[in-house]
Amino acid sequence: MFGRSKEKPAPTAEAPAVELTKVGGKGRPTPRRSEAQARNARPLVPADRKAAQKLSREAQREARARMQSALLTGDERYLPLRDRGPQKRFVRDVVDARRNVGEYFLIIAGISLVLSMVAQPLGSTTLVLATTALIYGMLAVVVVDSVLLGRRVRRRVTEKFAEPERGLVSYGVTRALQIRRMRRPVPMVARGAHPS
Repeated sequence: MFGRSKEKPAPTAEAPAVELTKVGGKGRPTPRRSEAQARNARPLVPADRKAAQKLSREAQREARARMQSALLTGDERYLPLRDRGPQKRFVRDVVDARRNVGEYFLIIAGISLVLSMVAQPLGSTTLVLATTALIYGMLAVVVVDSVLLGRRVRRRVTEKFAEPERGLVSYGVTRALQIRRMRRPVPMVARGAHPS
């Protein structure tokens, strides 16, 4: 009932012969594994090590020169990985367009340190206390300014990009703590500009 029928169908016509040879083959025998491995083998140490070192140093020097040029011009192709991408560029523009308190902290801390070193031999405890209070007060202002900047960066990045990268807030705050002239990549927007 269920199953194959026991009767075989009668052949209606003779089936054409199938050709088993491949047309348009590679025309050469397959190489042995040992031959293929020998062809692909490269020495771990080059024959002329001094020449290889010289070439390597020149390539590294060229790469460093390209990277240094990119840090000064903003060329995205040769920037370091930590500075690459449209989101990081946007964060840099947001930070550079604003006047940050953190960029003045090192200057004020240096002046306070020099004043306290001058005041100690003179026995002026008032000046030492004033410089210490100035450093701690400036540090508190920098922390508040960094928190406000972090919130601003987070808000602006989420408005502009659908999926923000991780670490953009810390990237922006770290950049804000650097003196503007010392920042690399160099600022590409003027203060007060509205980056878009």
